[in-house]
Amino acid sequence: MDTDSSTTYRHTQQGPWYLLLLAIAILQFTLAFMMRNESPPLAWLFLCVAILMLILMISFFHLTTEDRGTYLSIRFGPLPLFRKQIPYSEIVSTEISKTSFLDGWGIHYSIRGGWVWNIWGFRCVLIQQPKQKLWIGTDQPERLNEMLLSKIAVQSNDAVSSEASTDNAQS
Repeated sequence: MDTDSSTTYRHTQQGPWYLLLLAIAILQFTLAFMMRNESPPLAWLFLCVAILMLILMISFFHLTTEDRGTYLSIRFGPLPLFRKQIPYSEIVSTEISKTSFLDGWGIHYSIRGGWVWNIWGFRCVLIQQPKQKLWIGTDQPERLNEMLLSKIAVQSNDAVSSEASTDNAQS
């Protein structure tokens, strides 16, 4: 779902990884069924792995990036087990970037330092925070980066206005 508005941003990107997880779950269910009489403990193990794969499949079906007013919300879903919020006030800079094959997909620490949240593809926006980097995968890096830059500018203007008000009140 996308929302086209100058004040809000919401984009959901779907990746094909859920199909792999579904295939693994089907295989595990099949093995559990086949082993149910020969080795019940092994059948239970296969059943548990199949259920875990289904939960992961539902959790990593898509990646939604959304403007929530004062922070950026990133979440895999539709089962939102994995989510992150980044206050705009903590963003130092952003730029359109690319991840490498070695950076991979999912949620993990990158070999280049910093975290990767990506569902598919290599295009992303690199968010620089004071103590860490974050690569957010998206098939619309230009729109996401433009929105983030506008939010950073608003935060900077608010901070300058706040400091000016404090200075005027003290004089």
